[in-house]
Parts: sequence; structure tokens; C-alpha cells
Amino acid sequence: MLAFARKQPIAPKVLDLNTTVAGMLKMLQRLIGEDIDLAWIPAPDLAPIKMDPAQIDQILANLCVNARDAIDGIGQVTLETQMACLDSDYCAQNEGFIAGEYAMLSVSDNGCGMEHEVIVKVFEPFFTTKDLLGTGLGLSTVYGIVKQNNGFINLYSEPKKGTTFKIYLPVHKDATLWKESEKTGPLAMGQGESILLVEDDPNILIMGRTMLKKLGYRVLTANSPDEALRRAGQHTGTLDLLITDVIMPGMNGKELSQQLLMLYPTLKLIYMSGYTANVIAHHGVLDAGVHFLQKPFTGWDISTKIREVLDEAQQKEQERT
Repeated sequence: MLAFARKQPIAPKVLDLNTTVAGMLKMLQRLIGEDIDLAWIPAPDLAPIKMDPAQIDQILANLCVNARDAIDGIGQVTLETQMACLDSDYCAQNEGFIAGEYAMLSVSDNGCGMEHEVIVKVFEPFFTTKDLLGTGLGLSTVYGIVKQNNGFINLYSEPKKGTTFKIYLPVHKDATLWKESEKTGPLAMGQGESILLVEDDPNILIMGRTMLKKLGYRVLTANSPDEALRRAGQHTGTLDLLITDVIMPGMNGKELSQQLLMLYPTLKLIYMSGYTANVIAHHGVLDAGVHFLQKPFTGWDISTKIREVLDEAQQKEQERT
């Protein structure tokens, strides 16, 4: 309860998040059991953070126990770190987030996943889905620790598809190991191309549409694969690019793209997900070499990825002719 109320006594120090997580791996493997594989994918360019290392231990232990309980039998838990830059556009659509540079720690599992009704309550104290076995304090403790350290937490989950928790911790103000300078230039603008954006999260759909229109693209939006197929079938002009979420109810992004390619054979593809690329690969949804956009994304991220895909396709077409 102290952690949730952000009043837990702490002794913060400047630390390397990768080193701290690596030191927990043996204990975490014992915690989740031999039937569950523990994968560790550290980012090579991670900037230091300032935090009590015992709190990192608490976060990992709570999230790994939840992941273990979500897996029935054999499964996998994946720990990853990445650098992340949250910009003002993303923060405008996500209340409580502050623009800046963060070290991101994700904990993913391929367990049972969660319904939306559960997702909106998971950080509440004493809320549990484990009947008499759960206290309902594990995730509220994680939430409190993250907020106490001026960080943020995102949750992505679909029933039967697994869960990913992403924790964003601000980099230490004197950090010099990592710079985002390559992401401070002008945005790569569109040339009037048509884009179909498919996303079942309404907030991300609105944010994505706003970004794409600002970049100079013509935008069709759909909040489900069925709506995307309907809108594409009714569309009378060209359709240059599909940007679609990977994991959606009823039909995944790969299946949707295969159907749309029958209508628009030259359609280019970008897949996006709140799950990390490594976790998505375990679902067998994406093939090697596909264009992937990690959520949350900034205006610079999406503008650069779109131009990379469209310009690459244009260059190949010119080479053929």
C-alpha cells in the first residue's frame, strides 16, 4: 500500500537497468518454474536511470508472477529493454504522460491475456482475478513504484494472445550514453498518397489519423478488420499503403493484408503493435523482413517509416522499368 501511495522509503542510485535485470534472471527463472522459458533481450544503447534497484526487483517479481499465473503449462516470458522517446503528440493523446527520453522495460507473456473489462481495473488495489489466491496488490504495487519514480506504464493484452507491460523510466539527467539527435530533424512529409489505417484502440486510431493528415496523406480509418475490408471495397481511388495493428479480434493484421492485396495488388504494408517485435514473432504472425512500427510511436517514427516503405517501393518500380 505504501508503494501504491508512492510513500515507500527508497534509496535511489544511478544504475544500468540492463545490469540490474540481468542480476535477477536466475531468481526469476526459479520463480516462474522450469516449464516456462525466460527470454532476456537487452538493448545495447540503454541510458542509465536513477532508481532504487530493490524497486526494479519488486516490479520484475510481481510482473513475472502474474505472467506465470497467466500461462497454462508450457510458455514463455520475455524481458526486454529499449530506449524510447515520447513526443508531445503522443502525450496529448495519453493523459498523464510527459514528453521526454525514457528507458523502457517490458515484460511479456504468451498466456491467456485479458478482456478489456479486466484491463481497465488491473492497477486498482485489491482487484484480482485469482479468487482466494490473489491479494490484488501486485500490479498496484508496480503502478505505485513506477509513478513514484516519475515513470509511466502501458498495458497491451488480448484474450488468448498474451500480455505485455511496458514501463517507461526517465533517463538520468546527466546521462550521456544515448542521444536522440537523429530524431530531431524535420518530419518526412507525404506526397498525397492514400493510407488505410486499421487500429482497434480508438485513442491510437484518432492520434494516428491526426498525425497522418498533418504529414500530408489522404487517410481512411477503420477500427476493425471487417470495417477495413468494407471501406477498402467501397474506395474508388488508389490505395498506396496499409498500416495495421497486428493483433486484433477476429482477424490478425497478416490475414487482413492478404485479403486487401487481392483488391490492391500493389498495396504496401506496415504492421504495428504494442507488443514488441520479438513477442510478435513468437505468434507466427509476421514474416522476417516485414516493416514493423512499435507502439507507442512518435510523429518522427511514423513519418520516417512511411517514407522508407513508399520510397523503397518507388525505387524498385523505377528499376524494373
